[in-house]
Amino acid sequence: MAMAPRKPREREMLFDSLIALVFILVACVDLCDGATVVDVYRLIQYDMSGVPFGSRLASLNHHAASLHFSPHADLSRTVLLIPLRELNMSFVQEYISESKPLGGLIFLLPRMFSFESKDGMGNNHRDGPLKNVLVELEQILIHANLPYPVYFAFEDDNIDAVLADIKKNDVTGQPATATTGGYKFVVSAAEPRKVVSPPITNIQGWLAGLKTDDDAHQLPTIAIVASYDTFGAAPALSVGSDSNGSGIVALLEIARLFSLLYSNPKTRGQYNLLFGLTSGGPYNYNGTRKWLRSFDQRMRESIDYAICLDSIGSWENELWIHVSKPPENAFIKKIVEDFSSVAEELGFKVNLKHKKINISNPRVAWEHEQFSRLRVTAATLSGLSTAPELLEKTGGLVDGRHFVNEATIVRSVKLIAESLARHIYGHQGKNIQIFADNTNLAVNPSYVRSWLDVLSQTPRVAPFLSKDDPFVMALRKELEDHTDEVNLHRDVLEGVFTFYDSTRAKLNIYQVASVTFDLLLLLVLGSYLIVLFCFLVITTRGLDDLISLFRRPPSRKVKTA
Repeated sequence: MAMAPRKPREREMLFDSLIALVFILVACVDLCDGATVVDVYRLIQYDMSGVPFGSRLASLNHHAASLHFSPHADLSRTVLLIPLRELNMSFVQEYISESKPLGGLIFLLPRMFSFESKDGMGNNHRDGPLKNVLVELEQILIHANLPYPVYFAFEDDNIDAVLADIKKNDVTGQPATATTGGYKFVVSAAEPRKVVSPPITNIQGWLAGLKTDDDAHQLPTIAIVASYDTFGAAPALSVGSDSNGSGIVALLEIARLFSLLYSNPKTRGQYNLLFGLTSGGPYNYNGTRKWLRSFDQRMRESIDYAICLDSIGSWENELWIHVSKPPENAFIKKIVEDFSSVAEELGFKVNLKHKKINISNPRVAWEHEQFSRLRVTAATLSGLSTAPELLEKTGGLVDGRHFVNEATIVRSVKLIAESLARHIYGHQGKNIQIFADNTNLAVNPSYVRSWLDVLSQTPRVAPFLSKDDPFVMALRKELEDHTDEVNLHRDVLEGVFTFYDSTRAKLNIYQVASVTFDLLLLLVLGSYLIVLFCFLVITTRGLDDLISLFRRPPSRKVKTA
């Protein structure tokens, strides 16, 4: 009966021991404090003719470091957080060209490159150096095969504070590891999958010209065309405010202006106007080629000429007309004369650039070349004096609202609309302004601004736009408001490109306690457990029982004897 009270005490001792054991288990695990969550945008992943390019992984779980890491540090399990403002381009080229191992890269961009930023719009002189660095970086990244995750993020107070702490740790010469602690960057993402049969959608609207009773033959047609999709290092950030948001805005405003004229039979011209918003522009104008081939021969032959609009939102004093047919061609001469005379009246200059196309080479530099291949007279009006290379100047990271001037787009619209009107109504050589300011036919800056704002917040890389994407439907509705017989021409993006999904994610940043701290905590809790155990045994059973626990038990032979 005297031993009965010991059982509750033994249970208490066992309960306290279990609590101590839980503390020990907790101490053996990395102690992480959630620091912040950041939106990140993955570097594009694609194949061209079976050759892999871009970032080939999406998930991330490594400690972080800055550019102040030790020269002999092993970075194979380290994520480098690199602000664009501190970017050493030679470092990037060295690590990429020599295929040095990295756990991952995160480039920190200034807020002005975010499509949510509207500060300092139209003023690109002050930020020119940063813009040039980002242009160079983007071209390096999209033409490299990187076997690790690469993301872009934007500066803010939280991530700036994290970067400052990481720099302090790196300056001490102790890189962030499981031993020293620091910050851990985690992106939980599934393995990127191929985008199967990416859709492309071309949108066309029609304004029919006025036929006279004795006009038995088909009316001639003028086509106004602009490609609306983009390509860039980060698909989720590729809004292309200038290339080719400016061309889309100009086309929509021109459609609105001529719809006012064509709505009245007295001012309707004897030309049909065809408006085309095409897809697949960055990929050799794949959508334009498919759209044109959907026309019958009669339709193609009715086109007097086509004007393609490209990057007309950031030029200063001159625009360029790019053509494939010889400048002596009658239609080419007419286009150049009309545009040059109007430009002179508006106070700037239009230049002509002739470049023959090579039929044997499938690569086309300008959208009008797809027309020229089908023997349709066409030209491209652009602020660019030379043709960009493949996947260059197609709406990348630097092509945001910050660097486009809406007043420049208004000037472009005036030039195009007046030039077309003089051709349609036979006013060549006459100083007549049909779309004069302060009239009901004036270019509407508010309309231009509103659509430019929408386009500058809408990433539109073709493989990631669905067949009935809200943006495509919004373009269709806008054309329906100003033109007739609006049709969608749907097809599949074909060619040498294969794309992969997973374009954006959440970056979880954790502050990780070092193993040294874990071991110290383990030692303290272990000592506490031992002392507690000894105290409980002594108070419940006596010192002799405690000593007997550590005595070697007698062998079986001794017991038998």
